[in-house]
Amino acid sequence: MAHFDRAVPPGGEGKIKLTIRTKGYQGTIHKSATVHTNDPVKKEIRLSLKGFVKVPIIVSPRQVRLYGNEGQILTRVVEVRAELDEPLILTPDQFSLTGKLTFSIEEIEEGKRFQIRFTTKPGFPQSYRGFLRLKTNYPERPEMTIWINVRIQKRAEAQMPTGSAQQ
Repeated sequence: MAHFDRAVPPGGEGKIKLTIRTKGYQGTIHKSATVHTNDPVKKEIRLSLKGFVKVPIIVSPRQVRLYGNEGQILTRVVEVRAELDEPLILTPDQFSLTGKLTFSIEEIEEGKRFQIRFTTKPGFPQSYRGFLRLKTNYPERPEMTIWINVRIQKRAEAQMPTGSAQQ
């Protein structure tokens, strides 16, 4: 969001205030804004902002994509890392894909690092989307949701070599 002085006299100064909403971001972010002027020499000025959003819990990746062929068992791992000094406790709250895939939570480093493993069950071609919601003991982030996208494609039929006869 930008707030700025609408008119600046020639040779004068003006103020531009840029606000970045960081909800949903974690780690390094880059944002920019373009200032349009009536200056014949510099018609545009580009302002660049770089920052680091410190969050209590880092989730990587933040979404799970499981794409493959029918009959395959697909697995993806999400790492969850506590950024506060207090040990993190994760408790499963709601899982919308029961029966289609499974998840397990493994504590890698006590109270600090976790791996959440998502595994599909063998099935027929389909696409679906769901989530795993976890409760935490951090008041700064009392719950977190990991979104999951699954696309199972029909296995391609075996190609017959050219020139061969079918019996």
